[in-house]
Parts: sequence; structure tokens; C-alpha cells
Amino acid sequence: MRNLKLLKSLRSSELQGPGSPQCFSVRADTGSLLIASQYCITEYDPRTGQVISEASLTADGFLPEDGSGVVVGLQDLAELESACLATAGGDVVLFNLNTCQLECVGSVDRGLTSMSWSPDEELVILTTGQETIIMMTKDFEPITEVGIHQDDFGEGKFITVGWGKKETQFHGSEGKQAAQRKIQEVQPAVSWDDHRPRVTWRGDGQLFAVSAICPQTGARKVRVWNREGVLQATSEPINGLEQALCWKPSGSLIASTQRHPNKHSVVFMEKNGLLHGDFALPLSKAQAKVKELLWNSDSAVLVVWLEDMSAGEDGQANAYIQLWTVANYHWYLKQSLEFGPDPQKVPVCVCWDPERPLRLHVVTRSWTSITYDWGWTTERSTGLDATDNASVAVIDGEKILVTTFRQCLVPPPMCSFKLQLKSPVNQVTFLCQPEGTNQLAAFTADGQISIYTQDSGEKSNKLADGFRVVSHPLILQKSFRPAVLQDVPLALRQLLWLQDELFLGVSPGLLPTSSTLLMLRPSQDGGDTLTVRSEVEVDGVVVSVVHSSQTGTVALQLEDGRIRKLIWDCQEPSVEDWQDSSSCSINFPVPCVQMALCSIGGEEYLLGLTERSHLYAGDSELASSVSSFAICNDFLLVTTHSHTCRCLQLSTLTVKGLQAALASDGGQNDQNDETLRRVERGSRIVTVVPQDTRVILQMPRGNLETIHHRALVLAQLRKWLDSLKFRDAFECMRKLRINLNFIYDHNPKAFLENIETFIKQLSSINHINLFLTELKEEDTTGSMYPRSESSPVQPQPASKQKKVDVVCDALRSVMDSMDPNKFCLSILTAYVKKTVPELEIALQKVHELRENPPKAPGAVSAEEALKYLLFLVNVNDLYDYSLGTYDFDLVLMVAEKSQKDPKEYLPFLNMLKSLEPNYQRYTIDKHLKRYRKALHHLSKCGEEHFPEALQLVKEQKLYSEALRLYSADSAHYKTLSCAYAEHLVEQQQAEQAGLLLWRCGEPARALQAFATSSSWRNAICVAQQIPLPPDQLALLARDLAEKLNEQRRYSEAALLLDQYAKDCEEAILALITGASWEEALRLIYMHNRQDITETNLKPAILEAVNTQTSFLEAQVGAFTRHKTRLAVVREQKEKARLDMLDEDGPDCADAELYSEASSVMTNSKYSHSNSRISSRSSKNRRKAERKKLSLKEGSPMEDRALMFALAEIITTVDKMREEVHNLLKVLVLFQFDKQAEKLQLTYDEALQMMEAAVPEVWPEGLQTSQAPLTGPNSTANSIMASFQQQQRPAASQQDAEVPTAPKMRNGVKWKLSVLK
Repeated sequence: MRNLKLLKSLRSSELQGPGSPQCFSVRADTGSLLIASQYCITEYDPRTGQVISEASLTADGFLPEDGSGVVVGLQDLAELESACLATAGGDVVLFNLNTCQLECVGSVDRGLTSMSWSPDEELVILTTGQETIIMMTKDFEPITEVGIHQDDFGEGKFITVGWGKKETQFHGSEGKQAAQRKIQEVQPAVSWDDHRPRVTWRGDGQLFAVSAICPQTGARKVRVWNREGVLQATSEPINGLEQALCWKPSGSLIASTQRHPNKHSVVFMEKNGLLHGDFALPLSKAQAKVKELLWNSDSAVLVVWLEDMSAGEDGQANAYIQLWTVANYHWYLKQSLEFGPDPQKVPVCVCWDPERPLRLHVVTRSWTSITYDWGWTTERSTGLDATDNASVAVIDGEKILVTTFRQCLVPPPMCSFKLQLKSPVNQVTFLCQPEGTNQLAAFTADGQISIYTQDSGEKSNKLADGFRVVSHPLILQKSFRPAVLQDVPLALRQLLWLQDELFLGVSPGLLPTSSTLLMLRPSQDGGDTLTVRSEVEVDGVVVSVVHSSQTGTVALQLEDGRIRKLIWDCQEPSVEDWQDSSSCSINFPVPCVQMALCSIGGEEYLLGLTERSHLYAGDSELASSVSSFAICNDFLLVTTHSHTCRCLQLSTLTVKGLQAALASDGGQNDQNDETLRRVERGSRIVTVVPQDTRVILQMPRGNLETIHHRALVLAQLRKWLDSLKFRDAFECMRKLRINLNFIYDHNPKAFLENIETFIKQLSSINHINLFLTELKEEDTTGSMYPRSESSPVQPQPASKQKKVDVVCDALRSVMDSMDPNKFCLSILTAYVKKTVPELEIALQKVHELRENPPKAPGAVSAEEALKYLLFLVNVNDLYDYSLGTYDFDLVLMVAEKSQKDPKEYLPFLNMLKSLEPNYQRYTIDKHLKRYRKALHHLSKCGEEHFPEALQLVKEQKLYSEALRLYSADSAHYKTLSCAYAEHLVEQQQAEQAGLLLWRCGEPARALQAFATSSSWRNAICVAQQIPLPPDQLALLARDLAEKLNEQRRYSEAALLLDQYAKDCEEAILALITGASWEEALRLIYMHNRQDITETNLKPAILEAVNTQTSFLEAQVGAFTRHKTRLAVVREQKEKARLDMLDEDGPDCADAELYSEASSVMTNSKYSHSNSRISSRSSKNRRKAERKKLSLKEGSPMEDRALMFALAEIITTVDKMREEVHNLLKVLVLFQFDKQAEKLQLTYDEALQMMEAAVPEVWPEGLQTSQAPLTGPNSTANSIMASFQQQQRPAASQQDAEVPTAPKMRNGVKWKLSVLK
């Protein structure tokens, strides 16, 4: 739904040459024009008005001096820095643009009729007067010469498979008479046809087409040839085919024109010569002739160059240039240039610029050159309030197609309504004044401005046939003619309707590099003339004008990107530089094709989108790869080439914030980002409905889509909820499937304070029930719809209750107070939806309705309520809940509504009714698997049911609950305790079993339990309580001591052996085995067993010295090896990191391996892949950790494994202080001084070495983040990679973990002074 809008036009009339222009070409590298007449060839720069080079064609005899010569072709050859021209006399001439010399490179005796170069300038096609085609290389070496007229169809001749005859084939709607119809003879070409061949190339240069007059029929026929000069196809006979021919650069179609009996059409042919579509020109068949068809370089615009067939009253014919575009298979006439009947102003040469797709060059008979630059624009209404219909106007010749998107979405080429004018429309502008933005003005090709407004009279929305009028069309109010000199078409451009009677337009300035701003108002005499009230000369060519509906600012953009502000609401309008808040001039770095004014962070900015998809805010680039953007109220919406649509709230962001938001890629972290939405490839924004949530997008093929962008939706919802418009918010959320929890989560305090308002606005029971059923504990403002950082966080209620319970209780209490009968179903929903459903209360409510039916009109009956409950809750669950109330009437009521067979539940209910009440409830609870309640009721049923209770306790393991139900002195309590003890023994908790047995009077079984669990103190106590005989007590002590020795509890075993088994020797040996030297000496002297000192104690001491010394030497050796290896690994890692950073920088998730605190990156054959490590169980995780922290040389995390090993060695050696101290004391006692001194020295050296190595193994700052790598020796790559490494998150916490330095216990005194 885009229009073509004239950005600027350049008219240059300084060039005056002999004769009239016949051919011209545009130099792609300089932009100058090459113009050939019947006398000379001239290179001319229209921007400066200067002739760059010129050469006479008559001086060297290439053309006759009488002016009768004709130039049939002219082409700029950039590679040769020359221009090639062909004359009708047969000469092919090169014009050197540097030396201005002419050189004849070839000549054809019978003359030439056309010349056409291939797009790659490698081949040239010449058509001769002998009706032949000459193909030559760029060096003018002949390739082939063939006749234009061939009898053969070509290589692409269609194949007939011979399926029947024409008479027997199906002919569709034409019927069988189509088989007998005679083929009409092709009419000869029209009289005004110049009978010259037309040659056109496909965009890739592989094929070219030739249109020529067939000698047999006198009609034109199109033939397609390939690059080797071989005929490919011949067109079918086309009656009325005209001379114009142009191949679409994209290669799909060949355009020509055809006269029908009742219309004049542009037709399209495929490369096989068959017709493929057409569109009718808005002219009668005898009104005008088509001189040429011209596609622009990107195949988006087709120029139709026409000239009237009959002369006007002055005897002169008018000339027209029309610009056509296509969308959704409909051709639109976007621009119509009328040059009038003056023969000097009639265009004689027209061509598109080869570099700028929307730049058109025109040369008139009087040597005047006009350059038009167009741009794509969407004409949309600019209102900000709900009165704006979000109208979009599409130009289609003499019609304006208006679509009001607030009321309806109509796919083009259809529309809400059409405005028919008397002349083709060139410009459309909507009124910028508030509450009038639906009115529009149209500037037509005849120079008039037509005003269309809304009908002031009220019309009925309903028609007689029952249909409803959705959008009322605009009506023509008045037409004006600007009092502006319009010597060339579109002399007035960039029309802007500022106020009811004020227009702003741009016209060419006094100089080619200037423009004039015209303020146009209706004449005071009330006529139909727009007079110029004021003029403002601008130093620069104005290419776009934009107005802000919020501030009234008018901004101008010049062709070089400079920005100006127009001060128009004063007596003398003026133009000044665009300045920011610090009074610095702001300009676009490059010209922009789309502009809009907005406010960012309270400061007004001009946004601009370039042809290269860069979005700027003044001189700051916001984003690249932007395909379209729009401003609506406080939001900026952009679509990108990565197929996303961003919607950002401008009042909450700064320019840097916008840059950061637009730079995010929309990955997994942005899945709940309300500003981002995926859209179809190639989508563009058409318009945004003000004060609404709708965004209209157009797809590349032309169809429209409406999306409700989440950012707009949530902003509108927040606005409605803040103003307590709950109904509007609810309807929007229900339609757009927004989670209804947002109504509460947005502002819980306000919602709870206005629940009555909420209920009254919704009023519908179904809506309230829908809200209740969607309630969840999740806070949607923190997960699904997170608030922006700048928005205030709403305080949560201080209640410790869960959110669902709070809302359900609050709604239920208010509905109870308002009308419990009306809101009965909603009240039931509130009970059911609580985190712990209160189904019993809900069922009781239903039971009350059954007992006391409400008499109010519209009240809910018990059957309806129960039916609704069954909709919310599974029928079996509801039946079980009703059974759990022990109310059989309620059970029957539920069972009747269920699908249960009465034969299933009636016998069961009858059986229950026959039971004693407590046993009845026990049976029900057991049936419902509520075993704790069942046990409680069963305990009240008497002695005869205790075995059943004991069985229930054992089956369901309800021992603790059962013990609370019986007194401690009862026999049942003892039985339960014994059963509980047996269960604990099975669970490997024998000590707790022994406690239970001991307290309930079962000492023998308690002694067995204590002995099993090695709880020797309790076992001795029970044994003495029984009491056991001395021999059995000694045997028990020996058994317990043996178990304690197995558990390395030597001191406790020695105590048992000494005090209870009376075996001092075994006790002393146990202490010696446990290295309790001093305690062993005490028992030796207490029992006077000094012989054991020589036989057992001293050998054990010497053996302990040797063991400790060997162990220390092994630990010191391992520590030294690990420390040395760690230094090597770190050196290799640092070298690898610097090498990688200096090349390209690590661009992967494993780049963290190069940080100081991460694993080493060496030339290892082992690879590190976190993705292959399963984390499904703790066992697998531990295995993975052990695998990662391998001490094998070259493993990925060898440095961390070494640090963990060193820390473990230090901790182990440091824990030996007390053990070494005790050993040294006993060594000195027995005069083993040498061994003691050696042990003390060895241990002291080990501790000092390890303490000194701690700073080396754990340097300062090891675990802090590494600073960016900068300095005189750094390169750009290494610095950039270092910064990227800082910003990249760690792969996992485990990978980033570094072992901390162990703390040594230097305060523990272990040395002996006597050994120093």
C-alpha cells in the first residue's frame, strides 16, 4: 500500500544545441548525460549546467550537414570510457570521452535501424536495413549475422503428443463452436508505427527479444534469441501488437502494448512467446499512442510514455509519462506527468538511471533535461486519538483507494471506499490538525488540489437490506488551484496540509541547489485559488517534509542529509538548524528515505530510515537491517530483515537504551520479551491504529495481516487496569488470549480494594468463572509479562496466604454480600479453585440448595449447581469427597448425577449404614485411603478391633500416630511399641528400636537391639538392669569390644575390656593399636605390666615413627611434582591464550578456557565437551566431575586437578600435628632422641615448604574476573576478543570453580623444645 512520492526534481535548460535530441544515455559513473542530435554528440552535467565534452557528427561526415541524419542508438561504455553511437547511414562510431575524438569502428552498407548492447556490455546487437541481425563482441568482432524473419519457431518449439484432434478436445466455456471457428487474420501494424525493429535484453544478458514487422502479415511479431544468436521462440500471432518492447530486468516477462477493439492494454509475454497477463490503460484505443515502455532497474516501476493521437485546438498533441506499479496482481497508476501541447516541452528521450532505481531522466525537444527522484511512501493519517480511523490512501490513477483500518481490514486492491477524481492523482496528504486527521487533500496532474472531508450530517449506519455501513466515505468539499508557476510537471511537491486553510509545499528554488517553501492559503475573495502567503528560501534541495502531531513541529531534510526546522506558526516563517538540548546542530549522516518525529526521554528527535536499512535518531544510529518503522503515540515500531517486529516505549528509554533494545537478537533469553514478535519474511508496517493494539503489516506479495503486538496490548491493558476499566481489559485479554492472572498481578492492592467494581463491570457469571478457573500461583508480571525496568513495582499484599486463596476468598466474600443466589456458580468455583479445594463446603452449599431451594427469579437450582460442579471436578473425585463428608444424602445426590450404576454404589452405601458410627467412618476412610483418619476412628471402636488396627498400622506404617492414640501404660501401647521396634530394626535403626523396647519393659530384646547397633553404654546399662551374671557380662563386653575394634574405636574397646571383661592385656594392646600411647602407659603401670612395654609398646612406637616418616616423604615428593607440573601447565595455557586472542579471538562458548581462573588450553589430544556429560543423577555428576578433574597430562582441566591435589596434600599433612606431637613425647620418654629429632625435622620442613608454596599455587586475584587485555603490545583483535570474553557468561558454575587456598593451623603447638 505504498505510493511513489517525488523527492526532488532537477530541471536544467542551460544546454542549447543544434537540431533536436534524438538519443541519450546516462553515464553510470559520473551521472552526466550523453545526448546525440542530428548534428553532434554532447556530454552534459545537469547538476552544474556545464558541457563536459562535445563533438560534431557532421564534420567527419558521419551525418549529413542538412540535418536529415538520424542517430538510431547511443550507449555509454564505462569500461572503454567511450560512448558508442549508431547512425541510420550504417556507421558505428566510438566517441572517446577523454579526448573527445570520434572513431568509426564499422559500417553497414544498407544502413542500421537500431543498436542494443547487452547489460554486461559484452555484446552488441545491430539491426540492418536488410532486415538482418548482426551480433558483435565489445571489440566489434562479428559473431553471427542472421535474418530477423525466420520460418522456424525456434529451439523452444512446443511438442504435440497427439492426444486427439482439435475438434474433439475440451474448449471450456467457449463451447464446441470454438473448434469450428476460423482463425482471424492478423491486422497490419497501425499507421503511426515507425516500422523499425525494437531490441530488448533480459537482465542477465542471456536472451534478447526483437520486435519487427512481419513481411507476410504486416503485423509485429516478437522473436527471442539466445546469446549465441540462435532463435529460441516466436510469439503467437497477436492482433494489434504495437512497437513498444521492454524486457523486465528480473527476467520474467516481456512488456509490449496491444490495441483491442474496445481497449488499449499493456501485455506481457513469456520467453516462449506466449501471452501472460495484461492491464488496461485508462485511455480509449484511439486516444493516445504508446511510444515506449521502460522498466526501472529493480523491476518495480514501469514507465509508459504516451502521446495523443489527435491534436488539440492549437494543433499540438499532448505528451504523457505514466509510472505504473503492481501489487497483489493489480496494476496501479502512481504518477502521471503531463507535459502539455507545447512542442518544445514535449519529451523526446526518456530513460531510467542505471544506478538509482527510482531516478528518471527526461530530455525535451528544446534540450531541457529534467531529472525526477521518487521514493516509496505510505500515506497514512497522523491522528493520535480514537477519532482517527487509521486511514491509508493508495493512489490508483484517477482514484484514491482509502482503507480505514480502525473499522475494517480490507485486502488490496480492494478498499473501504474510493474517491473518484477527474485527473490522475500525484500526491495525497492527510490533515495534520487534531480531530480532523481523517480528511485528505489530493494534488492531481492538472494542478488542482481537491479537499475531501467527512460528511457533517448524520447518516444511518443501517441500510434497507439489513447491511451495516462500517466506514462512511469522504465527500468532496472544494477544489483549489495553487497560484504557482508550473512550467514542468510536478513543480509543486512534498505537499503538507497543516491546518484547515494552510498548505505547505516545496518548489524548485532560484538556484538548482536550493528550494522554496511555499505557505499556501485560499484567496481572501473566496475563490478557488490558493495564493502564496509567504515564501522561505532554503539553501539546499528539500527531499522530505514531516510534521509532528504532538508538538506541531515541521522538520525538513535536505538531499545531503542535513536537517532543518521550519518555524511556521508565526507571521514570518523561517528555517533554522535542527539542534539538540545542548544547542548543537544535528544532521543525518546519510540521506533518509523515511522520516518521523518523536520524543525520546522528553527530547524531540527526528528518526530517519536510509535505503541501506539503517535507522537513525538524528546523527545517532539506532539499528541496522530495519525494513520499516512507524511512530504511534508513545511507541516506536520497527520491522527488521531478521523477520521480527519490535515495539518500544519511547518515554521510558534513552537513545542508548533504544540502541541496546534494538541490538538484541531475540534469542532464548528474549522469549518473554514483550517488545519482540516474530513476523513473516519481508513484512512491512502499513499503519498502527491509534489508542488500540492493532498493527497492520503488508507482506511482499501484497496481502495484509493484522497483529496485536504484545507491547501495545500490555500497555493498553495497564492503562485500562490503572483506570479500573476491568471490562475493557477482560474483553481484550479474552480475545487475545492474555493470561487473566494479569488482572490481579498488575496491581494486587488495587484489585483487592475494587473487587466489587470488578464484579459489577464483568456482570457475567461465565466471565467471572473464567477468571477464577485461570488463577495460578505464578506471578505473570515476573514471568510471562515482565514489567519494564522503569515502571514502578506494585507492592504485593503482606498476607502469607497463597495468591489463589486470597483472590478466591475475596471474590467469594464480596459475591456472598452482593447476591449469593445470582453468583452461586461463581461462589462454587471459588471454593473449588483454592489450592486445597474445599469440595466439602461446596457440596454442602449444593445440599443446602436442595433442602431450601431459592425463590428468587433466575436463581440456580441444586441440580444445576451440582451439574456445574461435575463440570469442574472429576465425578469420581466428587463422589469420594461427598462420601468423605459421611453425609449419605449428599452422596446419593452426587451419585445420581454421575454415570455410576446404582448396582455399584447402593449395596455399598447400605452396608455402610448398617455399621456402628465409628467403624462406619473407619470403613469409609479406608475406602478413600485416608488411613490416618481411619486409624483414629478405628481406635474408638473397642478392644475387639485392636488386631485390625494393628494390621492397619503395620501395612501403612502409622506407628507414631498409633502410639499417640493409646495411653503409655496400656497393653496395646506395649504391643505397638514392639511392632514399631521390629520395623526400626528392619530399617537399620536398631538403637532407636532398643530405646522403645527398653522403655516399654522388654530389656532382653532391648539388649539385643543395643548390641546390634554397637550402642555399648546402653547395652551395659540394660545388662546390669536385668541383671546378667558376671561371666555373661564379661562375654558381652568382649563381643562389644570386638565390634568397636572393627570400627576403629580402640579407646572405647579398651574401656570395655579393662572395666567389664577384666582383661587388662587386651585393653593395653587395643590402645597401642590405636596409637593412644599415654593411655596405654597408664594401664601398664596401673596393672603393673611393664613387660608389655618391652614386648609391644616400644616396637609399636618405632614402627609408627618409620610409618610417619615414610608417609611424610611420599607427601612431600607428590607435592613437589604437582607444583612443578602446575607451573608448566600455566605457562602453556597463557601462551595458548595470547596466541588465540592475537589471531581472531575465541568465538565460542569454550572461550572461558582461556581465562586465568579456568582450565588449560594446550595442544592436547583430549577434548572438552560439556554437552555430552549426562546430569540425570548425582552419581553421573560425580563421575563427570572426577573425569573432568583428571591429573593425566594434557587433560582439559589439569590445572584445577593439580590445585585440588595440592590442597588435599596440605590439609592432610596439617592434620598430623597432634598425632606427631603425641608420638614425639613418647619417643623422648623412651630415649629415642635420634628418631624423634629426625621426625620433628622432617615434619617441620614439610610444613614450611607447603606454607611457602601457598602464595605461588594460589596467587592473589586468581578468582576475580580478568581485566581486558590492553597495552602497547596488544593488537586490535586481541583487545576485542578480550572484551568479548569478559561479556560472555561462564559455561557453568562448576567449570568456573577454583579451589580455595587451605588454611594451615599454625597456632597448634606440636614441637618439643627438648629436641631443638
